[in-house]
Amino acid sequence: MAKKQSSVTYEGIMRDLRAGKFAPIYILMGEEPYYIDRITDLLETAVVPEESRDFNQTVCYGSDVSAASVADMARRFPMMSDRQLILVKEAQNIKNWDRLEQYFERPQPTTVLAIAYKNGKIDGRKKILHKAVAAGGVVYESEKMKEWALTGFIERYVAEKSASIDPKAAQMVAEHVGADLCRVASELDKVMGTLSDNQRRITPELVEEKIGVSKDYNGYELKTAIACRDVEKANRVLNYYANNPKTGSPFVLIITIFNYFRDLLTVYYAENKTEQGIAKYLGLPHTAMARDYVLGLRNYSAGKVVRILRKIRETDAKSKGLDNYSSTAGDLVRELLFFIFY
Repeated sequence: MAKKQSSVTYEGIMRDLRAGKFAPIYILMGEEPYYIDRITDLLETAVVPEESRDFNQTVCYGSDVSAASVADMARRFPMMSDRQLILVKEAQNIKNWDRLEQYFERPQPTTVLAIAYKNGKIDGRKKILHKAVAAGGVVYESEKMKEWALTGFIERYVAEKSASIDPKAAQMVAEHVGADLCRVASELDKVMGTLSDNQRRITPELVEEKIGVSKDYNGYELKTAIACRDVEKANRVLNYYANNPKTGSPFVLIITIFNYFRDLLTVYYAENKTEQGIAKYLGLPHTAMARDYVLGLRNYSAGKVVRILRKIRETDAKSKGLDNYSSTAGDLVRELLFFIFY
């Protein structure tokens, strides 16, 4: 029975693969390569036993094959094995899908055909997607992770490695690396490689030492300073960014400021404005992370938040050169902070 695309999740696919439940066709596509890579890695180890992979596992690339040759490979029978795997990586380079559409009408029951289409997706109006689903296949779209969901991803990733991470440390990594999940995983692996068997928790101090993010001067601390209306601390964070080019441009702080006030504006609509209520309303993984919003409700009116958001958009436009001929990044962010506090 075909799965509906809306019911297909990364977790569900991985769970089925680990349980030995294989679909005849996998079309993996989207802007986020991390999940596509994780699924294809598991396909390579789960579908065909190691001793028969030389004969029954074919990994090829879209730039080296045609749809017709992929279909021909998929129609072959496995040698001394229950099934074979045909894995097509970088499938976005395949030009013509017609022959694969024909294969999807009658897929070989002993073949698992996986197509990894990165940095984009197949036009949903094409017949290939509908035929894949009708044949009992799985169509999965790997979407770019939203910045607000990064800390949750970090905590889950660390937990998979039998470790834990301090909420502030998770925020530091998220703000420093951004929504590049492959790089996030790499940085976390680097830190976890230094953990002992007896101490499996990533602290802000470890993130500072191993990744190079200051535990005292970062977006997390700036957000707290803004929530508390701590002018001196906010300017210390800004000056740190302005004077330490390795941290990146001070403009990266604008993202943190925007995200905070955007979420603060939505919190005004929450019925329960306690830390517990706000954490649930915003989907925060920890109640303590709602503390800055409770403070923000006290220190900024809804009207002020709206004006701040307008000012942030103006600052962002100036950072791109609009009506700005001489102000530095530090000057623009300093002007924004002055507007916020006064």
